Amino acid sequence: MTRPPSPATSGTRPAPGGEAAAEARTLPHAPAADRNKAPILAALQRCLGPTGRALEAAAGTGQHAEYLATALPGWHWQPTEADPALLPVIAARTAGLANVAAPVRLDVAALPWTTVQGPFDLVYAANLLHISPPECSHGLLHGASAVLAPAGLLVLYGPYRIAGEPLAESNRLFDESLRARDPRWGLRLLEDIVAEAAQAGLRLEAREAMPANNQLLVFRRGDAGPA
Repeated sequence: MTRPPSPATSGTRPAPGGEAAAEARTLPHAPAADRNKAPILAALQRCLGPTGRALEAAAGTGQHAEYLATALPGWHWQPTEADPALLPVIAARTAGLANVAAPVRLDVAALPWTTVQGPFDLVYAANLLHISPPECSHGLLHGASAVLAPAGLLVLYGPYRIAGEPLAESNRLFDESLRARDPRWGLRLLEDIVAEAAQAGLRLEAREAMPANNQLLVFRRGDAGPA
């Protein structure tokens, strides 16, 4: 199932002069991606080794692909996106980065994933599960497990509902607005994601609170592969 495009506005980013600068000013730009990229990088640096191969699901405007690949030069980054209109945006934003492959279309809900070739040491997705139907959660977890190397990591960033913990008011309002737009959307219950991940052969290794009431979840693939 195709993920709806992330809200984005036209914005600027540092770039060389001339035509490159003009193109950068016209690329779609998601302000939230700029706000959360530094905390996400810091968390990734705590759990990743110096080198590896990463797949980013739902890369959107490519801001994370550009930032993370630049900051992690030992990692080869494969951005993917369900919306074909965003593929040239990602390509333009990451042009010139030797460790970023050309973006490819990937609908995470369409199993098996045939447009990417594993194994990957990392599968990464930010702000996807709450703005997609439940089949995307299923597809992301099972698809990631199938392409991860043994002991590879699935890292998810975004807001979740957590049993026994009060939901922040901002997240409650956000959840209501998402469900009003599409009843299949909304903040997922963390325990449901963990249980589904276990069925796919992934175990929750770490959960880290992030700014703006978000969570960063780190799952590790068992040597036995998907269940």
